[in-house]
Amino acid sequence: MSDALKVAIVGYKFMGKAHSNAYHKAGRFFDLPVELELQAACGRHEAGLAEFARQWGWQETATSWREVIAREDIDIVDISSPTDTHCEIAIAAAEAGKHILCEKPMALSADEALAMCRAVKQAGVTHAIGHNYRRVPAIRLAKQMIDEGQLGEIYHWRGTYLQDWIVDPEFPLTWHLQQERAGYGPHGDLNSHSVDLARYLIGEIKTVQCALAQFIKQRPLPDEAGEAAFAAAVGEGVGSVTVDDASLMVVEFDNGALGSFEASRFATGRKNYNYFEIYGSRGSLCFNLERFNELQFFSREDPPTAQGFRTILVTESSHPYIASWWPPGHIIGYEHTFIHQAADFVRSIHEGTSLEPSFFDGLRAMEVLDAAARSAREGRRVEVPRVEI
Repeated sequence: MSDALKVAIVGYKFMGKAHSNAYHKAGRFFDLPVELELQAACGRHEAGLAEFARQWGWQETATSWREVIAREDIDIVDISSPTDTHCEIAIAAAEAGKHILCEKPMALSADEALAMCRAVKQAGVTHAIGHNYRRVPAIRLAKQMIDEGQLGEIYHWRGTYLQDWIVDPEFPLTWHLQQERAGYGPHGDLNSHSVDLARYLIGEIKTVQCALAQFIKQRPLPDEAGEAAFAAAVGEGVGSVTVDDASLMVVEFDNGALGSFEASRFATGRKNYNYFEIYGSRGSLCFNLERFNELQFFSREDPPTAQGFRTILVTESSHPYIASWWPPGHIIGYEHTFIHQAADFVRSIHEGTSLEPSFFDGLRAMEVLDAAARSAREGRRVEVPRVEI
């Protein structure tokens, strides 16, 4: 095995944990050509950062991502920080010759995403966007079945991504609810995943019409721990929500299929309901992330007396990624998508090949999201622009 790839991660919250776990386990379950070393973790708050590094095995900590990126002993920069930081960090990392894995949404806007794409293209580094759901075995199987023609001509995409974690009006005004830091609300956070999956499975989106809604306009300011500040309880310490709370899109794909996307953080009772249906001339597919290992399939070619949706348990060694895990019927879960992502990323770096979803895929998704937001503002259907890199 050749020299190890040394990783620096920027951000140590939810995605920082998911990515750290993946880097530890990727080489244990997949035969990788190089090892990974968790060299440096970067963040703003030293105490929380130190605990994160201790728990997840990062050798060093730093509060300056610029200093870490400039180091010659760093090969990979993992951007797991809030959306408003992605563009600046990614461009600096590309200019320093680092390979880059960036979390979604890619950027605050398509313009920022374009600048990031130009930077990685000029630098010639390996780059990827963290749309981890492409690496769910059931979704990979869906892609395989579509490519094999088992659904025939695709007519409809119906996607929903629903959560309820901000239904409580006392939930604090975190960065996720501020336009200058997040760009969009669930329209960007959740729909970025759905748009990426639709492009992966169906094709490019040509036109979009969108409605955005905001249900709670002010929230308590958070304290240092991120909780609602006490001052809010006595009518002080509140701030304005500046992102959408829900999004509804209707789109037309290049291939003539029609699609719908619904994203909300106000779907009471839904925790991480990433669900889609695809309908074609020969068959249909349905997937629900909360039933991670299952894919629903309907085939018109079944005998009439036996037609109906059937459940494929995607745990056979012949299914994508599964051969590296457990015997049939022994299910895997959410965290495994990040392990698959890390393994694919390492192989791509070692082999000098491109990896999807790349920054270019991230740009295409941002172009759709920006066009949809413009549609909502103008109250009309708009064409999705596609800038060539």
